[in-house]
Amino acid sequence: MSTVAQQLQLAREAQKLTVNQVAEVTKIRTDHLRALEEGNFDIFSAPVYIRGFVRSYATLLKLDVPSVMADLDGELRKTDKFSEPPPLSDQRRGILDFLTLQLSKLNWRIALIVAIVLIVLGVFYFGRAVAHRRNAPNPLANLPPATYQPAQQSGETAPLPSAPAQRR
Repeated sequence: MSTVAQQLQLAREAQKLTVNQVAEVTKIRTDHLRALEEGNFDIFSAPVYIRGFVRSYATLLKLDVPSVMADLDGELRKTDKFSEPPPLSDQRRGILDFLTLQLSKLNWRIALIVAIVLIVLGVFYFGRAVAHRRNAPNPLANLPPATYQPAQQSGETAPLPSAPAQRR
């Protein structure tokens, strides 16, 4: 099985294209094309560039792009520099991260309009509730007058003191 570099170089030579012609069509620099054909991936700063260049190059040469990309991934996994992208953080994502992500997706103009409409409806509803309470009749207003009826005297309560004697 040939490497990605060999596949690209053989396909280019079979179509009788020069590196300069490929660079002109794909807008990839000639030194990058030569590095791809040599399998020298170390000149690239990140695997995303390698994948993009190889995809463009393979598409131009009418190769089986998914197969070439699978071969490239296998080759990149074997290198130290591009074996696996480093994790961005060691922490697990929590609910706060999820909420922050969802809030970042909001269209704030629409969200602001919806919030204003909800606030106006809330103020209107609260105002109606206050006005309804003000206009509501007092349920105690129509009660008949009551008379005080003391409890039966069982001796458990102390007697009321008598009126003091008047001095002269």
